[in-house]
Amino acid sequence: MMSLAEIQGESEIVVMREFDAPREMVFAAWADPKQLAQWFGPEGFTTTIESFDFREGGEWAMVMHGPDGTNYPSSILFTEITPPELIAYFQRGGRAGADEIAFQSTVTFEEIGRQKTRLTIRMEFASGEERDETERDYKAIEGGRQTLNRLAMFLTKRGVAA
Repeated sequence: MMSLAEIQGESEIVVMREFDAPREMVFAAWADPKQLAQWFGPEGFTTTIESFDFREGGEWAMVMHGPDGTNYPSSILFTEITPPELIAYFQRGGRAGADEIAFQSTVTFEEIGRQKTRLTIRMEFASGEERDETERDYKAIEGGRQTLNRLAMFLTKRGVAA
């Protein structure tokens, strides 16, 4: 299944994809910084993880590096973690030198079969205007799709169909 992404509600973006992989494996790809660094971000991007404290109240500092050399530093505060079902976090960041964007994300991992997982990312912005600016300036919908496609390729390399 290709990933689905769309604007929902007044101030949300939702990205979803199904994986032919156990929920625990998909969750681990988000919970382990060594795995995250191999797939996180849109096509052509690389990610440097500066720190990663995977616990409620813990922080994740990273820089995504665009294919054109632009850096996108982000600071993430984990607000809720329920293995292997849910990761929620508040993210601040954006293009280096530009106005900061901020949003709350909730990532759910739904077991939909013995070896099948539906992953849903719900990004909630303070307003529809902030959501629309993020989509316009950062192509968040397409970036979300590409990020989950990269996760699928990573899981396939690990020996499961995604």
